[in-house]
Amino acid sequence: MTDFTKEINNCIEVLTQGGLILYPTDTVWGIGCDATNETAVKKVYRLKQREDSKALICLVANDAMLERHVEKVPEVAYDILDLATKPTTIIYDSPIGLAKNAIALDNTMAIRVASDKFCQYLTNKFKRPIISTSANITGDPTPRSFNEIKDHILKGVDYIVNLHHDKKNGPPSSIIKLGNDGTVKVIRE
Repeated sequence: MTDFTKEINNCIEVLTQGGLILYPTDTVWGIGCDATNETAVKKVYRLKQREDSKALICLVANDAMLERHVEKVPEVAYDILDLATKPTTIIYDSPIGLAKNAIALDNTMAIRVASDKFCQYLTNKFKRPIISTSANITGDPTPRSFNEIKDHILKGVDYIVNLHHDKKNGPPSSIIKLGNDGTVKVIRE
């Protein structure tokens, strides 16, 4: 079994039990959990010392998984994702099947279709969306690499992926809000 497969399997075991993982995403090192598990999502808020009224991002493996967790994916979303030159997070109206405490107060959810191999395999094999939030305490700068992640975060997760510890973060994802009424708003380029 390759290290890659072993890491995916270890993550799935922790996620299935409601635990937290620290993992390399397509943008930054992230804290993750099962996005359908309210208790696990609560642990993320607690670890980040973040109010649970502040929404989180979740990763999905592909368009099919996205469609299972959003009531109606606007057609323009597919165009945006196809044309994107960097990871792009889209905020959708009316998410379904996700933990209530992961959804914003206005009934929206920020979802990114994973663009790197590790996150795609992980979410695909787990068969559920995974929370993806930066590996820092709320208000602190986002660590630029694994070596900058503070002890509080390292000790607060149940599993740390043993891959890409030498990788520098990529650019943060673009964030675009799409309303079911046809509105498009760029939150972060």
